[in-house]
Amino acid sequence: MEENKSRRQLTIQIILFLVTIVTTTIAGAEWMFGKWLFYGEQYLTSSEILAGLYFSIPFLGILTVHEFGHFITARYYKVEVTLPFYLPLWLGFLPGPSIGTAGAFIRIKGLIQSRKEFFDIGIAGPLAGFVVALFVLTYGFTNLPDADYIFNIHPEYQEYGMNYEEYVYDQTEANFATGDNLLFLFFKKYVADPEKVPNNYEMYHYPWIFAGYLALFFTALNLIPIGQLDGGHVIYGLFGYKKSRIIARGLFLILVTVSGIGLIPVEPIDFDFFINIIFYLLFLYLAFHHFEKNLRKRLLLIIWVMIIQISAVNLLPGMEDYSIYVLFAFMIGRFLGVDHPKAMIDKPLDLKRKILGWIALGVFIISFTPRPFYFELNEKARIEKPGLKEKDHDPSKIIARRMIEIY
Repeated sequence: MEENKSRRQLTIQIILFLVTIVTTTIAGAEWMFGKWLFYGEQYLTSSEILAGLYFSIPFLGILTVHEFGHFITARYYKVEVTLPFYLPLWLGFLPGPSIGTAGAFIRIKGLIQSRKEFFDIGIAGPLAGFVVALFVLTYGFTNLPDADYIFNIHPEYQEYGMNYEEYVYDQTEANFATGDNLLFLFFKKYVADPEKVPNNYEMYHYPWIFAGYLALFFTALNLIPIGQLDGGHVIYGLFGYKKSRIIARGLFLILVTVSGIGLIPVEPIDFDFFINIIFYLLFLYLAFHHFEKNLRKRLLLIIWVMIIQISAVNLLPGMEDYSIYVLFAFMIGRFLGVDHPKAMIDKPLDLKRKILGWIALGVFIISFTPRPFYFELNEKARIEKPGLKEKDHDPSKIIARRMIEIY
C-alpha cells in the first residue's frame, strides 16, 4: 500500500516537472520575443517557443539545485523528505505576463531535532542555487549579443537608431522595468561589455540574464530572516531562539509596513474608498494572524502600522513600488508563521557554520532587489497619446496598458 502511494507521488512529481518545463519555456519565449502564444496580431512560432529553453533550462536548473541542496542535506541527517514538487503557473490564457512557475518545494516529513540540522538543511539550498546562479549570470553577461539585437524584437526602435532610449520611453504611457541589486550592478560594471548591456526596460529579452535575475530574486525571498524560511533557519542557527525571534518580528513589521504602502487607499473619500479601507484592514488583520493572537493588541498594532503608512504616502512618494512583496508578507504572516520553532537540541553552532551563516546573510544582501519589478507611468504620453497602437505586442507593455485603463 505504502509502495503504491510512493509510486503515485513520484508520478505526480515527474508530471509536474515536465509540465513546468513546458510552461517556463513558453513564458521565456513570450518575454524574449515580446509576443503571446494566444494574444495579439503576431503569435509565437514553434522555433521561438523552442528558443524559450534558453530561459527555462538555466532558471529551472538553479531552482532544482536549490531544492536538491535541501533534499540531500536532509537525507544526510536521515530526515524523511520528499523529492521536489514543481509548481507550473503560466498565465498565457490571460492578458498578463508570467514566468511559467510558482517555484518548487520539498516536504520534510521527519523530525528535525537540532539547531545544527535546521541550519544545515536551511542554508544548503540557497547557497547551492546561488553558486549556479553565479555561473548563469557570468555566462549571460559575458555572452551578450550586440546592442542592435534589440531591433530584432522591437523593429519600431530602428528609426531612432542606437539612441532609441532617449525617445522611445518618453512616448509610451507606461514602461515596465526590472530593478537592480548589488550583484547585478557588479556584473554590469565589471564583467559585461558596457556597450552591450541592455537597459532595465529591455532586460527580460535576454534569457540567461533574466533567468539569473529571477533566481536571485527568489534566493533573496527565501533568505529573508523570518520564520521557517531558509533565512529564518540561518538566523535561528546564528543567534538562537530568543534573539532570532526579535530579529524576525522586527523584519516582519518592516516588510508588512513598507510593502503595504502601495495598498493604502488615497482616492477621494467616497464609497470605493471605504470599501478599499475595509479590504485593507482585513488584509492587515490576517497578515498579523501568527504575529499577535491577542485581538486588542493586534488592532492597536494595525492602527500604528496604518499611521506610518499614511505618513509615508504623503512624505515619501514612490514607496508604492515595493508592493510586490505584500503577497509574500501575507503568506508569511497568515500561513508560514513569523517565529522559528525551538529545536530539542539547542546547542550553538561551531565556528565554520557561523561563518557560512554570515556568508548566507551576505548573499541575501547582494541578491535582494528593493524594487524588483515596477511600472513607470508617463503622464505626458498618456495625455498626448491616449492609446498605443496594437502593433506593440510586448507582454509587459500590454499589461501596463491594461493597468492604466483600470487606473
